[in-house]
Amino acid sequence: MTDHPYRAMPDTAYWRRSVAATAPWADPIAGPFLHLSREDKVATAGSCFAQHIARHLAASGFHYLVTETAHPIVPAEAAKAAGYGVYTARYGNIYTTLQLVQLFDRAYARFTPAEAPWRLADGGVADPFRPTIQPGGFSSEAELLTDRAHHFAKVREAFETLDVFVFTLGLTEGWVSAADGAAFPICPGVAGGTFDPAAYRFHNLRASEVRAQLQDFIARLRSVNPRARVMLTVSPVPLAASASAQHVLPATIYSKSVLRVAAQEVYEEVGDVFYFPSYEIVTGPQARGRFYAEDLREVTEEGVSHVMSVFLRHAAGIEPGMPAAPSREVETGVAPDIAAWIETMCDEAMLDQP
Repeated sequence: MTDHPYRAMPDTAYWRRSVAATAPWADPIAGPFLHLSREDKVATAGSCFAQHIARHLAASGFHYLVTETAHPIVPAEAAKAAGYGVYTARYGNIYTTLQLVQLFDRAYARFTPAEAPWRLADGGVADPFRPTIQPGGFSSEAELLTDRAHHFAKVREAFETLDVFVFTLGLTEGWVSAADGAAFPICPGVAGGTFDPAAYRFHNLRASEVRAQLQDFIARLRSVNPRARVMLTVSPVPLAASASAQHVLPATIYSKSVLRVAAQEVYEEVGDVFYFPSYEIVTGPQARGRFYAEDLREVTEEGVSHVMSVFLRHAAGIEPGMPAAPSREVETGVAPDIAAWIETMCDEAMLDQP
């Protein structure tokens, strides 16, 4: 038998050896990966799944960066309900790359959307770009604008001081303003405001758009923080609902495929960008659906724990069962309670409430 390239390949190149033989505990990382020290300031943003990454990093003793904190007298549960410590800053769910680019541009006064604050049924006021961040809404537009200015200051602080930025890509579907293209985390009318088909339009991002928006964001981030490293991952959580006129199942596959392709291209083309396969670990055939709850949407704690064990093995050399460093106190003053954080704060779930 003649020699050929496949003879010298490692086990990770073969399905039988590295997937079938290790199911459901496959570890699909091969080659260079992000190196994380306990002193690296790690910021998180993205879809709901990013919240799991944040709490596991904090619980494992890593420096989960939180720049926007609640007042010390605010009880822990109330602080969490108001979005403090859920992500690095109080921006709520950032489902699309368009939202991410616009967050940077809004924080640095490069873009000021025309959208007015949304009125709530009980008289409160909601921020259209983080509509569920303040339970019951703000009492007035003035309070909202004051809070938004403080929020932008903390977003800038995060971007300028982080060492690693972890972004979980969640969706391609979204709603934008017809006036100026401002992107919303959820369809107007669901969590505030009034839906007007003349004022808002549905947009489903293509792979080329996601790729360009990721590249644009990374360039912006490094313009204020040249040392920033970026880790991309795709959320394994399916769409709660689709406005694409497709069945939600192929709509989900389209969305995740676009995000996965764009993330791969950016990883290959931009330096100090890494890809972490949380999507593949949870959704791959080797998992046999084991890591999903009965709704086939939420990821179980067993699944999240396996995802994070793979991440910590490659990023920090931590194997399951090794003694963990003491949990860090997240800067809200809220200790990362694993059991209490399994339920994520997810705006998208509001699209299909019983």
